[in-house]
Amino acid sequence: MTRRRYAVVGTGARAERHVRAIAVEHADTCELVAFADVNRTRMAAHNERLAHPVPTYDAADFLKMLTEQRVDVVVVTTVDRFHDTYIIEALDAGCDVVTEKPMTTDVPSAGKILDAVDRNDGSVTVTFNYRYNPIHEKVRALLADGAVGEIGSVHFEWLLDARHGADYFRRWHRDKANSGGLMVHKATHHFDLLNWWVGSVPETVYAQGRLFFYGDENGERHGHADDDRFDIDLERDDWLKKLYVDARHEDGYRRDQNPFEPGVSIEDDMSVLVRYASGANLTYHLTAYSPWEGYRLMVNGSQGRMELEVVENSWVSGRLSAVHGTTADPEQGWAKLSVQRLFEERADVPLRFDREGHGGADERMAAALYGPAGQEDPLGRRATHHDGVLSLLTGFAANRSFETGEAVRVADLLALR
Repeated sequence: MTRRRYAVVGTGARAERHVRAIAVEHADTCELVAFADVNRTRMAAHNERLAHPVPTYDAADFLKMLTEQRVDVVVVTTVDRFHDTYIIEALDAGCDVVTEKPMTTDVPSAGKILDAVDRNDGSVTVTFNYRYNPIHEKVRALLADGAVGEIGSVHFEWLLDARHGADYFRRWHRDKANSGGLMVHKATHHFDLLNWWVGSVPETVYAQGRLFFYGDENGERHGHADDDRFDIDLERDDWLKKLYVDARHEDGYRRDQNPFEPGVSIEDDMSVLVRYASGANLTYHLTAYSPWEGYRLMVNGSQGRMELEVVENSWVSGRLSAVHGTTADPEQGWAKLSVQRLFEERADVPLRFDREGHGGADERMAAALYGPAGQEDPLGRRATHHDGVLSLLTGFAANRSFETGEAVRVADLLALR
């Protein structure tokens, strides 16, 4: 079997899952041939874990790497605002692309990616791992089979707990220029799920959002500014220490900033109304400072109602950890899904609830992306550049609505093709 040759650009923590899948779990179909990054210490840390270390390239030599290493597929795991550069250059060099979400961070770069796809033969796959969660697959299958009839309205609420939410306000994500804010970086996952579940595309968006909890002024106002339960100690985790503490001398990047210091330009509390082309309406809310983590989904249809509640962490203690600042104690998670048809009693749907790797999604997505070609995908889980753009358009429109206070027609932002 001929193995495809992969290069990874961006070697922070987000690259780890891809590197393991390519170099270890699916080495029969894949060959890892190179890393590219601005930081050689981080590339060296990844190479230390490999049985066969690969050549490393400065990010400025990205095109040289593609040629010298005869790369077939580029995996993009950089800071979000650089995704479009590497996606476009890889496509123009004749490569396929696998990119972490979000595909990009603003409307102009999304248009440039669409242009690059149009003029090349290569493909772009966006790693929406939530599609591979068995719970989400069950929701998709039930709705597609007409469990509630025609979908009239949807409510989706997502809660990030104080250990996880704070992480977006201490890293590069806190600067909207880097991430597009949580409406783009985080909610692209959620909007993709909603597009997939509803089976339609966003048409009109109205949104309100603000920075309520994090940031220097809010920290002082709410009494959290000097609360060490929001601190993160990278020294406690050997892998994060190698990637960020030991590598800091090269680029000065700090993954452990105080979420209550100045410099936060993203929102932490956001409400969105969406009208889909199908006529269905969505109400969505994202909270980034909750005492527990999870989400609720409610779907109202012409034949009944579906309700999903997932509790990933029931509460957060004050114990420090290196990964998210504090750890949930204990890890009391569960999921409930029910369908109630009109004039019938509620029926609970059996679920597989897995605590590892986004509900087991990471491993299943890696197998689909890097395993043998030609695998069946009846639910359409593999996300293309088109799916990537559709997920972004709701977030782009929400950000525009934050600024203008008006509803935004998605078609006015970018013409889909």
